[in-house]
Amino acid sequence: MAKAKVKRTSTSIDMTAMCDVSFLLLTFFILTATARQPDPLEIATPSSTVQYKLPDKGVVVVSVGKGKVFLDIVGQDVKRATLQKMGAAYNLNFTEEEYKRFSVLPAFGVPIGSLKQFLAMDGPQREKSGLQTGIPLDSTRNNELFNWLKEARTANGEIYGIDLNAAIKGDGKTEYPVIRKVVEVFQNQKINKFSLITSSEGGGE
Repeated sequence: MAKAKVKRTSTSIDMTAMCDVSFLLLTFFILTATARQPDPLEIATPSSTVQYKLPDKGVVVVSVGKGKVFLDIVGQDVKRATLQKMGAAYNLNFTEEEYKRFSVLPAFGVPIGSLKQFLAMDGPQREKSGLQTGIPLDSTRNNELFNWLKEARTANGEIYGIDLNAAIKGDGKTEYPVIRKVVEVFQNQKINKFSLITSSEGGGE
């Protein structure tokens, strides 16, 4: 007796729910992602096989290249508090709008006396202004880097209750005397442990 053949029917899967979930996840990651701020100073960091990720808060990065020194204080609240303390130290009054602009500013390299003019500019103007001549770190006359680090450490301690993690990001071709001056500023602040930011052998930072 011949076997009865079961009619084959094509199976269909409703992908509507999967598409909804995918778009929700995509929207979530887009809205919560933090855009990487462009570096105002092009630095070709030396390569290294050591991989260590800096913390997400409580970090200050001193970038050195082309004889200039730039500073990046991680954390909008710490940046704002640091600027308040620097304003008090240098008898400068900053407006609420200037505090907001500074709190989202990437690494900067201007003397404190030019900071108000610098904050009044938009992004393209800042790049072309020529104001970013580097933060002064003359140990005998004007060492603003020392004061920025001092006030940033104080602000970070008041907000997070921990000391700052310091790091140096230097160009592979940077002259050693400039790096040495930055290290001397760290030592004068009694910062004897700091990180050196390098590029990994695979190309990442």
